[in-house]
Amino acid sequence: MSDMRIDQVETVIVDIPLRRAHRFARAGMNAQPVLYVFVRTAGGVTGVGEGVVPGGPWWGGESVETMQLIVERYLGPVLLGRGVDEIPMILRDIADVVAANLFAKTAVEVALHDAWARHLGVPVHVLLGGAARTAVPVTWALGTEPADAVVEEALVKLDSGLHSSFKLKMGKQDPADDVTRIVKVAEKLAGVAGVRVDINARWDRLTALSHLPGLAAAGVEMVEQPLPGHDVEGMAAVAAALPIPVMADESLRTPADAIRLATAGAAGIFAVKTTKSGGLRAGRAIAEVAAAAGIPCYAATSIESPVGTAASLHAACASPATPWGSELFGPLLMAEEMLVEPLVYDADGLHLPDGPGLGVELDPARVRAFRRK
Repeated sequence: MSDMRIDQVETVIVDIPLRRAHRFARAGMNAQPVLYVFVRTAGGVTGVGEGVVPGGPWWGGESVETMQLIVERYLGPVLLGRGVDEIPMILRDIADVVAANLFAKTAVEVALHDAWARHLGVPVHVLLGGAARTAVPVTWALGTEPADAVVEEALVKLDSGLHSSFKLKMGKQDPADDVTRIVKVAEKLAGVAGVRVDINARWDRLTALSHLPGLAAAGVEMVEQPLPGHDVEGMAAVAAALPIPVMADESLRTPADAIRLATAGAAGIFAVKTTKSGGLRAGRAIAEVAAAAGIPCYAATSIESPVGTAASLHAACASPATPWGSELFGPLLMAEEMLVEPLVYDADGLHLPDGPGLGVELDPARVRAFRRK
């Protein structure tokens, strides 16, 4: 077997334009900044990982700029001279150097898995225990635009045959106005598509308990993170009051969070994001806690490029339970293809790519074209 010792760590920031603006409750973007981390071995193999946040540091306190600094100055030196198969020890050692910074750690951890799997000639999901499925359905995420614009985009996506459910952002408007907007959308899509909402932790307990029953009555099938991430008690109260499941996202970053939420009965679904949890192994641990507690999972997104999307896809396909599908739509939102061979989306969902590692290859010309100067 070729030499698996790491002899180089490189970072590149790219800004990938989007097909249309994507708006959250607190932020919006016309392009998605992405940090690529390349881990090269003495045996000539390169693994790549991605650091990305949804719309900037408002969500998790990190940005591609902070990630690049953390990787180059603190994490990279820990990696040099180590084998890419030493992941548990490397993760222990980088935790001693850097607390938190889970998005930055994800980029490194995924790159290590990609490089190791390429050395072995196997897909990354083999390192995670093997694939339970080869594709996952993909929900399309919509922003905070008016109801008519949201419905128009949803109908176009329905016609494409790639999506049968939609998740709408909330939390930017007055709650009553926001609920009226969502009810209009739900009425238009009733019987033809599933409608879900994400409040991005913008409401308090009273607001959620006052307004969410109306959304459930209108046919909304799931509500994501209505309350701030720390308010696990409040999440439990909201979950108990609703006939539809509450999904935890901002409340759920680590396996310890998963145990806390499960014990409190604070979530009916877990949003598992490779990016926010520190990597593939932490995401797998969260999914295993969920499976033990009988809580279904959803492969959530940080609007990753195809590299991060592929990583999350391997994790979702190796997960013990993802009956709520995924939101791995990032590459479809991007106006430029970053891979030599695109990921495959069809009516069955997003398919695992063939080949070792993540099974994807970045197009060097595309990386050069969008590299931040």
